Amino acid sequence: MTTQLNRRGFIRLAGLGGVVFASGLSGWASAANNAGNAASDFFFVQMSDSHWGFEGAPNPDARVTLPKAVAAVNALEQVPDFIVFTGDLTHTTDDPQERRKRLSEFKQIVEKLNVKQVYFMPGEHDAGLDQGAAYQEYFGKTHYTFDHKGVHFIVLDNVSDPGASIGDEQLSWLAADLDKLAPDARIVVFAHRPLFDLYPQWDWATRDGAKAIALLMPHTNVTVFYGHIHQENHHMTGHIAHHSAKSLIFALPAPGSQPKRAPLPWDSTQPYRGLGFRAIAAVQKNSAPTLTEFPVSKG
Repeated sequence: MTTQLNRRGFIRLAGLGGVVFASGLSGWASAANNAGNAASDFFFVQMSDSHWGFEGAPNPDARVTLPKAVAAVNALEQVPDFIVFTGDLTHTTDDPQERRKRLSEFKQIVEKLNVKQVYFMPGEHDAGLDQGAAYQEYFGKTHYTFDHKGVHFIVLDNVSDPGASIGDEQLSWLAADLDKLAPDARIVVFAHRPLFDLYPQWDWATRDGAKAIALLMPHTNVTVFYGHIHQENHHMTGHIAHHSAKSLIFALPAPGSQPKRAPLPWDSTQPYRGLGFRAIAAVQKNSAPTLTEFPVSKG
């Protein structure tokens, strides 16, 4: 079921071992007030990069990490309004039958989440080898929109194209969707890869992401959440804040911090270090959404 998040409830949420970060986005509260307080307080959870089917180093607990993450989300005192997975649900495989097996197993695990609605999007590991064909059999469209309590959510697909592009057709779809919105509409965008050039040498970019950002730029209240880089990162393109999420399987190094994009070693003294999920709270009294980072517990 869903629940409204009040100030006291969010303080309890943030006290469950999370690290709180206030987004750089401004204007959420004023936009809600200008709409006659049509949007009530709420929060949702972002989970990303579970790579179900991955085996071996650096995560010796690969078969149990996702179920533990599901249990951690279910243990939150406040029930999220919804949960979104920002891609790489499964680990890549050349075998179409194995790809579908992994998608099916992932779906069975996350069906245990205690929440009314879960939204999905593919990562390149899910969709890059077959342009999202198998993914769509289990989870439907790879790009879409939905609305929740006065906020417009846009899910972009920048992975089904093996060339890491959104594509002209989807960009036209995005432009048409944005044309229907007021300049100060509250907008949240989900993508798997970063829309900006974070570190193209490691495939941490979207070839035509700048075109998507240009379409979003006239709107004053936009935040982007993405995955792919297996770590927390915060970046601004003009007034648009971009926030990457931690992975649920293994951590990756900071952009350009080492010669190769190799997973960080497993630390047996601190298992699950660098792994986690986040809660995003839209509280009317705040001028920005508040992000709370939660670890995956070894328990």
